[in-house]
Amino acid sequence: MAKEAAEVEDLPRVIVRRMVKDKLSQFPGGGEIQVQKEALLAFSESARIFIHYLSATADDICKESKRQTINADDVLKALEEIEFPEFIGPLKKSLDEFRQKNAAKRSAAKERQADKKRKLDEDKSVPEKGDDEGEGEGEDEGEGEDEVEDEGEDEEDGEDENN
Repeated sequence: MAKEAAEVEDLPRVIVRRMVKDKLSQFPGGGEIQVQKEALLAFSESARIFIHYLSATADDICKESKRQTINADDVLKALEEIEFPEFIGPLKKSLDEFRQKNAAKRSAAKERQADKKRKLDEDKSVPEKGDDEGEGEGEDEGEGEDEVEDEGEDEEDGEDENN
C-alpha cells in the first residue's frame, strides 16, 4: 500500500530525464554527459520534496490570508520565505509569458465566439425563401403543390429504373 502511494507522488521519469538533459545541453560539453538511473531518481526525489515544501509553505501563507485557494503570489512569497529568492525573477517572467499567452487565447476565443454569434444573427435576419412571400395569398398552396409534384416525379423515376 505504501509503495502505491509513493508511485502516485513520483514525478514522471521521462519528464525529469528530459529536464535534466535539456539543462545539461545548455552548458559547453554538457550534452555529452550521461546520467545514471540513480541520479535521475535523486533529481526526481529532490524535486518532489521541494514541491512538497514549497506547497506547504504557500498553503500556510494562503491560510494566514484566510483564503482557501493558493495563487501565484502565495508561491512567490513562499519562495522568499524558504530562502530561494533567486527563483522569483525567472518565475515572474514565466508567469507573465503564461498570462500573455492566455490573454491572447481568450481574446481569440472571444473573437471566434462573436463571429459565430454574428453569423447566427445574420442567418436569422436574412429571410429564407418563402418566409416573406408566405404572407401573400395563395402562395403557400402553390409551393406545397410543387413539392408534391416533385415527389411524384421521383417515384416515377424510381419505377422506370426498376423496369
